[in-house]
Amino acid sequence: MVTGNQIRLSRILRKGKMLCIPMDHGISNGPIEGLENPADIIYKCEGHGLTSVIINKGIIKALPKPTKVGILVHFSSSTSLSLSPNRKMLTGTVKEAVAMGADGVSLHINIGGKEEPEMLEQLGMTADQCHKWGMPLLAMMYPRGENIKDPHDPEIVGHVARIGAECGADIVKTLYTGDIDSFAKIVKTTPVPIVIAGGPKAKTDLDILQMTEDAMTAGAKGVTYGR
Repeated sequence: MVTGNQIRLSRILRKGKMLCIPMDHGISNGPIEGLENPADIIYKCEGHGLTSVIINKGIIKALPKPTKVGILVHFSSSTSLSLSPNRKMLTGTVKEAVAMGADGVSLHINIGGKEEPEMLEQLGMTADQCHKWGMPLLAMMYPRGENIKDPHDPEIVGHVARIGAECGADIVKTLYTGDIDSFAKIVKTTPVPIVIAGGPKAKTDLDILQMTEDAMTAGAKGVTYGR
């Protein structure tokens, strides 16, 4: 029997692979150059291999027409204007995601700082609700906080990715460690699909393509490149 979770996952992952544009930055950073109009970007990319997008609920409500790609609604936010920019707070519920017709829910979890405990609680509780509603959950798992000296340290990234899976995420988004061997070990020890974040600004398009190829060779199921 095909479940609601499997049906929705099939819209987010095509043939087990994911090419996603995260455009949830409007709350954290405002209208970033190039992402001023998320709807235009979504419609332009629909026929070019894009499988899904990550957007905030207000953008979903403002879409002028349905999309041909999967939609993950992002439900954790903070702003660059805050005294605690790493403290992500919930901005919606799984029931709300179902009502909006979203294909999945996305949360941002920072590990390694003083805000970690409440974000772990948010992840666990949201995963429980996603399971009840048959809604896939993507967890953005980032090593970020006072205790993190090197966010690309393979041991740290591996731990952070495993936390996402252990707490119930269906897909884990995390940082690429910089080499195939170390990231392959992380993929092997994370029992759900892993996709990589865009990382720091690249010098050339070739650098982006090389990182993508290396991550996929290591076993990543896709990429979520935004800014």
